[in-house]
Amino acid sequence: MTTASSESLPVAAPRDANLTLGNITLKTMVVHTLTYFLAGLVAFNLFDYTARFAEPIYEVYMRPTNDPLVTAGVLFQPIRGILFGLVFYLLRGSIFKRKNGWLVAWFMLVVVGILSTFGPAPASIEGLIYTKLPIGSLPGGMAEVLTQPFLLASLPCYWVNHPGKRWVNVLLWILFAIALILPALGLLVAQSMGQP
Repeated sequence: MTTASSESLPVAAPRDANLTLGNITLKTMVVHTLTYFLAGLVAFNLFDYTARFAEPIYEVYMRPTNDPLVTAGVLFQPIRGILFGLVFYLLRGSIFKRKNGWLVAWFMLVVVGILSTFGPAPASIEGLIYTKLPIGSLPGGMAEVLTQPFLLASLPCYWVNHPGKRWVNVLLWILFAIALILPALGLLVAQSMGQP
């Protein structure tokens, strides 16, 4: 009986300090919250969601844009960002430190999060089957829905893959803070003025 020499045993690849659960989850949380805020802000103004959501077909489905929960929507996004980060961590070998890994993440987000949802969400296959919402009824809606996952897939990949870019770290954290402070201030102002 022969024993294997230490030279023939597989050697574990060195761990990348940037591919930790905490690093990927935290950076994904920041990017998701920020891109959600920015994509929503642009779409809200560009496609007049206030008027659109007041239309009869949407008013039973969507809250009005001046609803306090809609204003506070961004404040809940860090929770979703953490969930996305956990998935990105589990798929880190396919996403990070790999050419076009962001494309894998974007494709996964579009297929699972938009087209193949388990519930009848607008723009999903289930939504087309089970809801009365017309296809393409929200002009720009798909542009918003495809742009935000594109940014959510590409920015964390860049941030995790380029840890030495300090300016990226500082910029994204500052923008994240602004994205959370603005709606919080909006809620405080509305409350101080006696609005619901």
